[in-house]
Amino acid sequence: MKKMIIYLAAAYLLSGMLPAAARVSPIPERQKTENAAVTADTAGRYGGPAGPWTGKIDTGVFSLNLTFNLPEGENGGRCTLDSPDQGVKGLEATMMEYPGDSVSVSVPDIGAHYVGKITRDDNGTPVRIDGVFTQAGASLPLVLEPGTAVQERPQTPVPPFPYKTEEVTFRNGDVTLSGTLTLPEGYTEKDNGNVPVVLMVTGSGQQNRDEEIFGHKPFAVIADWFAKNGIASLRYDDRGTGASGGDGTSVTVYSNMEDAKAGLEYLESLGIFGKTGVLGHSEGGLIAFMLAGMHKTDFIISLAGPAVSGRQIIVEQNRRIFPMLGIPKAVADDYCTILDKMYEYKLSGNDDVSPDVSRLIMSLEILNGVTLPEDMRKNLESVFSTENPWFDSFIAIDPGKYIKEITCPVFTAIGSLDTQVIAGTNLAVLREMLGKDPRNAIMEYEGLNHLFQHCRTGNPAEYPGITWTFSEEVLSDIVEWTGGHI
Repeated sequence: MKKMIIYLAAAYLLSGMLPAAARVSPIPERQKTENAAVTADTAGRYGGPAGPWTGKIDTGVFSLNLTFNLPEGENGGRCTLDSPDQGVKGLEATMMEYPGDSVSVSVPDIGAHYVGKITRDDNGTPVRIDGVFTQAGASLPLVLEPGTAVQERPQTPVPPFPYKTEEVTFRNGDVTLSGTLTLPEGYTEKDNGNVPVVLMVTGSGQQNRDEEIFGHKPFAVIADWFAKNGIASLRYDDRGTGASGGDGTSVTVYSNMEDAKAGLEYLESLGIFGKTGVLGHSEGGLIAFMLAGMHKTDFIISLAGPAVSGRQIIVEQNRRIFPMLGIPKAVADDYCTILDKMYEYKLSGNDDVSPDVSRLIMSLEILNGVTLPEDMRKNLESVFSTENPWFDSFIAIDPGKYIKEITCPVFTAIGSLDTQVIAGTNLAVLREMLGKDPRNAIMEYEGLNHLFQHCRTGNPAEYPGITWTFSEEVLSDIVEWTGGHI
């Protein structure tokens, strides 16, 4: 199942922990921010703009490279759309017959359409397409040039590796999950029973085993670092993603937790490792807390894992990010007030709000003395009229009931510039609940965002442009903590 994260009309409400995932200089030299370049190695043939054509859209929240792989000939036909920054490839599309120098492409799976005008050089070769990309009622300019986007991701490990990896599968009921088992550098059978192993659990939204986002592969980077420092790992494709089976559209926080528990049981069944732990990011960090509270793991590493309710997480996300979008504080506060009240209404047992969602919003505005701009009211209507089992499970969950039951060692960390899981709010809860155990490390990293990258503001709009994937300071601290406490 292919997944597209771009939905332009949802610019106001970042209603999940965006994996999940553009940075801006100045930042450390090794993390130089560069916009993705375009390699012009393919020109049109037969008069048409055949082959890959790439451009960048700016949603106002983030910018994304899009590549249309156009067919040869002037009669249109089947083509595909890639979003390399999101790790999405091969979305089915159709280019309509183009009279003169016009281009029209539809992408029905995501309700998108592109219309543009071709510019040619003196030889008649297409060199540029100026057009408009439309999706979910929003239209943005998109200029395409021949070639594909080049992303600089220097931390991504490339073979040959100095350690062994193995493709493995494990099952949770009737669902088969596929992943990569990575053994430490120099590992032999003599090491059996002495090497710790970590199960990696991704953030929200179904993701592949590398937790790939905007061309970054943080779990591949972490697995590589672990293997070079004596730690084994298993990372797996989420249900309904990559090589894993199952339905990714019906998952909840709890079903994701059950899949992770099955991964732990698989690792323990191999009988070759010492302590077995969980490393989770964002929602995966929450799942790490859940599994530790259920006493299913020997240790956990929770990276940007929420310690307060999902409802509070999402309201705080919006309150923190709105000013970065130029929205006045008073308007942001009003929106978050109504958003929180709508969650309260939904969680009180009134599940079926969609038929009267517009009336509900108006009533809450009156009760709270608030008047929302029409576009923000429409955004709320859209969010609360959409069925989303994962989202419903997330806003209702209370991490505290699991965290208070944890007895195993915990390493937990949040970046000071994380705008999706706010450091101050969540670390205060974690220090109160876990801070008395000397084995635990509760860390705030200055200048890091939700993906543990150095950044300027923490705005998700920065994610695609940062070249460095994951802070080596955090990686070093995790390895040192693991060596001392596991």
